[in-house]
Amino acid sequence: MNRSELTSALADRAEVTRKDADAVLAALAEVVGEVVAKGDEKVTIPGFLTFERTHRAARTGRNPQTGEPLTVPAGYSVKVSAGTKLKEAAKGK
Repeated sequence: MNRSELTSALADRAEVTRKDADAVLAALAEVVGEVVAKGDEKVTIPGFLTFERTHRAARTGRNPQTGEPLTVPAGYSVKVSAGTKLKEAAKGK
């Protein structure tokens, strides 16, 4: 499902215009991005998803072409966890 299909489905379910559904989807993405960028709290949609910023320590990796060791610097990543309702839906229940 792409963004336009998701927007259409949301608009139908919520009985709003596609423009309003798209605006809500864009606002959700923006808010989640801002909170994750700060890194001081999680964004949790109970039973559905949790978004969280995580820290990755510096490590030694290997260049796959030459096999030469290289240092991968420390950085940040995003952890997305599925909630119980989403897990149950994936199981087909």
